[in-house]
Amino acid sequence: MKIRTILIVLAAGVLSAGCEQSAKEAADATGEAAATAAPSTDAAPAPVVIDPNLPEGLQTTAEQLRAFRRVQCSTVDAEPVTFGWRGRAFSRVEGEKDRHLWNVEGMNIRHCVTVNDPELGAGFRLITREILLYLDPQTNEVLRTWRNPWTGADNQVLHVANDPVNQGPMFSSMGGRDFQMPYQFSGDHWWLTSTIPLFYQNPLGGDYQQYVGGIYHATEMFNFMGDIDSLTSDEEGTADVAVGWSRMSNWLPWMQMSGRQGLIYMHTAGRKLASFDDLPDVMKDEIALNYPEYNRPPPIDDTRKNETSWTYFRKMVESGEFKGSGGDAASGGH
Repeated sequence: MKIRTILIVLAAGVLSAGCEQSAKEAADATGEAAATAAPSTDAAPAPVVIDPNLPEGLQTTAEQLRAFRRVQCSTVDAEPVTFGWRGRAFSRVEGEKDRHLWNVEGMNIRHCVTVNDPELGAGFRLITREILLYLDPQTNEVLRTWRNPWTGADNQVLHVANDPVNQGPMFSSMGGRDFQMPYQFSGDHWWLTSTIPLFYQNPLGGDYQQYVGGIYHATEMFNFMGDIDSLTSDEEGTADVAVGWSRMSNWLPWMQMSGRQGLIYMHTAGRKLASFDDLPDVMKDEIALNYPEYNRPPPIDDTRKNETSWTYFRKMVESGEFKGSGGDAASGGH
């Protein structure tokens, strides 16, 4: 399996609130239709030794896949795992100082299920949903409307509420390629770094974007890190993982910037939490109020098409729930 594909899958599944196209690419690359959920009873192909000099527990393809599942979720089927992250969002406009637009608070709740393929053996599939909230930069309160400093309009705020954001099955060998993550090691610690440029047809645009513009252009930058013992241990089903996520992108559609020059960048950090209850109150309160289904992952047999903030925004506009400048903030719930 190509390293770039692996990193796209990791980035899409661990911190995907901004990674609009990554989940689709990951599902396509992993051949989602190749396997079905089933108890882990079939004998897997013999593990391939990748490098005997790697830390113990990461030397074979099977060990690499198991460790990757521990990063993503849990080796226990249907055991919920929650990630949380927070940071700030800024504007970048040529000729003016960057503005601190909002604080951001994100979460992703997920679980994994074992899948079996008659040729590839046992693997796993990841099922998730996620939220990214835009908060007042001074009070940290959830924004309902936002005074646009460039247009003077009071914009309705549409938070990210992507449901689902799933990944196709992963196996220790696929397409003749052995599964291996490009870990970096220092002492007792590991890390992964992934930079993902995105440039693709915007779901909100028409059929002539290559001629008149409007193509979605962004970059996602991820870091994942932890200690090797937690990554390879048999004592717990999941590993301790810290995450960093940065993003540069076009203006968000709910800002109604009408093609103005500039971009947004976000810089955040977070970790895998012990439980959903460890999320901050601002997130738990908002989930209880507007997103009650986000206190648990989607069902393990979920086969719906992945949602992105762009496809979700389009749904909200077409349904009339997004009213634009001066409207009440849409909750974003599904």
